[in-house]
Formats: sequence, structure tokens, C-alpha cells
Amino acid sequence: MSDLERLEAAVADFDLLADDDFVDPRRLSAAIDRLQAKLCRVVHRAQKRGDHLLTAQSPCSFVATTCQLSRTSASDRLCVGAQLESLPRIAAALRSGEIGYQAASVVCHLSEQLGEKRELIDEETWVGFAQRFTIKELRYLTYQARQQWDPEGMERDDEEDYEQRYLHLSPLGRMWKLDALLDPEAGAALRTAIEALSKRAGASDERSPKQRRADALGAIVQHAMDRGTLPRRNGARPHIAVHATIEGLQGAPGSTLEDGTPIAAKTVQRLACDGTLSRVVKAGSVVVDVGRATRSVSPAQWRALKARHKTCGFPGCDRPINWTTPHHVEFWARGGKSDLPNLLPLCYYHHRLVHEGRWQIVRGGERFHFMHPLDRWGGAGRSPTEELAA
Repeated sequence: MSDLERLEAAVADFDLLADDDFVDPRRLSAAIDRLQAKLCRVVHRAQKRGDHLLTAQSPCSFVATTCQLSRTSASDRLCVGAQLESLPRIAAALRSGEIGYQAASVVCHLSEQLGEKRELIDEETWVGFAQRFTIKELRYLTYQARQQWDPEGMERDDEEDYEQRYLHLSPLGRMWKLDALLDPEAGAALRTAIEALSKRAGASDERSPKQRRADALGAIVQHAMDRGTLPRRNGARPHIAVHATIEGLQGAPGSTLEDGTPIAAKTVQRLACDGTLSRVVKAGSVVVDVGRATRSVSPAQWRALKARHKTCGFPGCDRPINWTTPHHVEFWARGGKSDLPNLLPLCYYHHRLVHEGRWQIVRGGERFHFMHPLDRWGGAGRSPTEELAA
């Protein structure tokens, strides 16, 4: 029986252990890491022999196909296998379990990037780093080392990385899917902006963190369009166009976005709260008249509302007034007037909560009463919250 066959048999026997038998996960992980290191040396020797040439593949494709790995994982194994030959202390630490495979891989990639300058790596020091720091922290240390030892090479890599940036926005049913790879500056800027807008908006905020981040991105885009600072297209600032009949504004189905996507009546009513409205008269499918565009809330009314409020009017929400839109307490689409007593500034999330989320705002004297749907439908354990109107 060959050594590999004995290893396979030992693995099969070990796998037969009952799941409730205690196994030290750290020792098991260290054993797996030692096998990963062996795999790296094996595929590196296969590359040096030219095994990939027999199948007319690149070394990376050959390893990916043979070992059922992704190309990224295959490339990593080849890098580690090659660099361990030049890093004997790192290789010994990996074999003895002093450091794990991922830590060794981080140091090996630094060695590959440095090329002839790899002698600057003090292996004993990096073994210590691998034992003290997380993989993320260790990777940042390699960035700093590369910046100090090989600034020109790092600049070249930065430019190559920058060319890989992309952003795809594609429909997924009636939702949209966003997939992107951003450069460090753009990624840090987006993360900072989203973090600033993704904290809980009061005690009633039941959204998950990922939902709050998605809403934060939506709020950033809405704010950018509302500010009117984006480049104009065909003489108009970027905006969401909705096609609706009078009946649609009053709650009947049939409204659509400009591209024909159906949109819920409640969403139409929310957008109408602070929208620019144009009357379009048709004879069949032919447009015979287009009325002048008017806003449901005038600039003067909006200025007065800002003077009266400093933040979103929903209890517990501290979103600044400039990140809100005017909401008609008695819905504008149902005949509510655009006067100050009927207007309340709400942030993107709470405005949607009132329309689509079925929260209700009732004015009583100088106060607004905010009622959760469960309160309205007789649910237990919740009580209406109150907030001063001004």
C-alpha cells in the first residue's frame, strides 16, 4: 500500500468517528493545513515537470481542473508551493502547526510580489506576526511592507487593480441586483456614506443590518437626485418618472414606471407626496396636451417646513431635515392639502414605512400620533407613540 493509499484509509477511518465524539478543532485544522502545504508542493512540482502541457492547459487551469478548485484557489496553491522553497522557516512553521495555511499564504504572496527583494523578509518576525495577528491584520502588514520595500511595484499593481473595477446593475424579477468591484478610495467613500445612514432609526426600527445598508444606498441616490446637482439629461435633472391615472393616484392598480415596470399604488402615493406632476391628456394612445409641471409641495412651503423641523418627524429618528421629504399626513393623492399643518418631514425609510408599511399618522391638536399596524388591527403588546408637531 502506498503512502497516499494509507493516508486515504486513515482519513476514511477518521471520518467514521461519530459526530458527537470530541475532536480538537485546532489540531484538526492544523493537520488539514499541513496537507494543504503538501498539496502546494505537489502541484508546484507538477508544474515544473510540465504536466499541464500534456493537456494543453495553463498551469493554473490544470490545477483547477485536476483538483476541482477555482482558478483563484489554484493560483494560490501554485504560489505557495513555489515560494515555500525560498521561505524555509515559514515552511517549517506550517509543517509544525505554528502557523496556519492562510497565514503562510499571505506571506508567500508578499514574497512573490517582492521578487528579488524577498530577502528583506525576516521569516522569524513574520512567523511571530502570523501567530499574533488575524489574517486581515496580517494582510495589512504585507501592504505596509510592500509600500516600504517596493513602492514602484505596488503602484503598478494598484493601477492594474484599478483597471479591474466594474459595477453591474441588473433586474432580478421586480427587484434589482447590484454587483460591483470598487477601487479602495471609492469603496471606502461608499462604505463611510452607507455607515452614516445605516444605524437604527429609532426604537421601532426592525430592519436587519443588511436591510438598513440597502436603504442607506437608496437614500444616498434619492438625495443626490433631489439636490439637483447631477448632470442633466435632455434638459431635465435625473428623476424617477411614474405614469399614473387619476384613479391610480387614488389607489387603483395600473401605474407603471417609465420603462413599463408595474408599481404599487401605495408607492405611487408616496412619490406623489413631493413629486413634480404633469397633466398629460391622451386621445387613445396619442398625446394631445401636456400641462405645465407643478410640485405637490412648493419651495416656499418646503422652506417653512425646514424652519419648523430640524430632523425627520418620526419619533426617535435623527435624520437631518435635508435628508427628508415632505409627507402629507392626509395623503395628497386622497385630497390632502399642501399646507403646513398637513405636512411632516420624513426620511426615506420612514416615508416608505407610512405608505407601504401601513403605519398611520393622525393629527390630534398640536401632536402627531404614530400608530403601528398592529395597534390599528388590535395587536397586543404595542402602543401608539406621540410626537409634537412643532
